[in-house]
Amino acid sequence: MYKINNLNSKALFKIIGILLIILAIMMISNLLIEKTIEAFSPNKKSLPIYCVDTDEKKIAISFDAAWGNDDTDDLLKILDEYDIKSTFFLVKMWVEKYPDDVKKILEAGHDIGNHSTTHPHMTKISEDEMKKELMDAHEAVKNLTGYEMDLFRPPFGDYNDKLLKVCKECGYYAIQWDVESLVIK
Repeated sequence: MYKINNLNSKALFKIIGILLIILAIMMISNLLIEKTIEAFSPNKKSLPIYCVDTDEKKIAISFDAAWGNDDTDDLLKILDEYDIKSTFFLVKMWVEKYPDDVKKILEAGHDIGNHSTTHPHMTKISEDEMKKELMDAHEAVKNLTGYEMDLFRPPFGDYNDKLLKVCKECGYYAIQWDVESLVIK
C-alpha cells in the first residue's frame, strides 16, 4: 500500500477541486446552450391536432355549424343511413338559434366540438377574449345538453401559439383539418 504524503495529498485535492469546478461550469454551460436553442428554435411552433396515427383504415369527418341549418336533417339522415359518426363544431350563435338541432346531433350519437362564440379570427383577439369565446360557447352547450366539449376548431383555421395555450388552459384540444372539402374558386 502506498501512503500519500501531505504534499501529494494537498496537490491531489487541489486537482480534484479544479476538475469539479470545470465539470460544474461545463454542466451549467450545457444547460444554458440548451435553453438558448429552445428559445430561438424556429421549429418550436405549437400545432393543433391535424390527424391521429392509427393502423385502422379510418377517416374522421367533421362539420362546422355557424350559420344556417337548412341541411342539418338531411345530413343526419345520410350519416345514419351509412352508420357514420361525425363531430359537429358548433358556434354559440348557432346553438342558441337551433337548440333542437344540437339535441338531435347528440341523440344521433355524434360528437360536438366548440367552434367559438362569434366566429372571430382568433389570432386577432386578446387571450382574455379567446377564453371568453371558448367558454361562452362551452357554457351554452353545457347548459342546453349537459355535454362537456373538449375539442375546439378555430374559425377560418386561424391559430397561433397563444391560442393553443389558451385552449389547453381551458381544457380543450385544438383540432385542424388535413383535407379541405370546400374549394373556393
